[in-house]
Amino acid sequence: MLRYFIEFAYHGKNYFGYQVQPNEISVQQELEKALTTMLREPIKSTGAGRTDTGVHARQMFAHFDTERKIPEDFAYRLNSFLPPDIGIKRIFPVADDLHARFSATHRTYEYYITCEKDPFTQDSAWQLWRRKLDIVKMNEACKFLFEYEDFTSFAKLHTDNRTNNCKIYKAFWEQTASGLKFTVSADRFLRNMVRAIVGTMVEIGAGKIEPKQLRTIIEGKNRNLAGTSAPPQGLYLVEVGYNLINQ
Repeated sequence: MLRYFIEFAYHGKNYFGYQVQPNEISVQQELEKALTTMLREPIKSTGAGRTDTGVHARQMFAHFDTERKIPEDFAYRLNSFLPPDIGIKRIFPVADDLHARFSATHRTYEYYITCEKDPFTQDSAWQLWRRKLDIVKMNEACKFLFEYEDFTSFAKLHTDNRTNNCKIYKAFWEQTASGLKFTVSADRFLRNMVRAIVGTMVEIGAGKIEPKQLRTIIEGKNRNLAGTSAPPQGLYLVEVGYNLINQ
């Protein structure tokens, strides 16, 4: 058996997340269906992670095993079998012990907020044109994220996580032409974690809570202490890092 990595991107509006689930359409389902059709054998893939319903990915990886050697033009041909909101960037062979999920060293997400009413970003950003947000306070709060590893307060309840520990490497807000962008990178993320952080940061930026209160929220290890999760359409997985492949 040969192992291949796929690098691809997708717009999440039409999907119930990345991972296959019963009775719902997912990105993984579409990817495996196209691979199975082209390779003429049942293909099961493993993604670098799972994104929620409506969340996008500018860079995602998955691996799969096959008995067939894949030709150089395979990525180009595979795109013809996929819907327009899923795009294959490249497919390449890797060592048989390289794992799309467990070999990843870090993941980076971006979250976009539009501070004006824009009909063209309703599926790609959180529109908060009725609120004024203080980016200085939001960046002040970001500094506290580096002091902790247990992010239970930002984790989706009732999951099968063995641990809620994550190591955050960077987290900051910056101004864009139409609003704000949040960038956060960590060794791993919990389900709903980024959206819960963003929702809490928006409350800080709106003056509902002070930046230093983020410490109390994290130390409380209680999801009810944090803010409401930000909507999914503003969230993008933008980078998955590996040590063992040339990206």
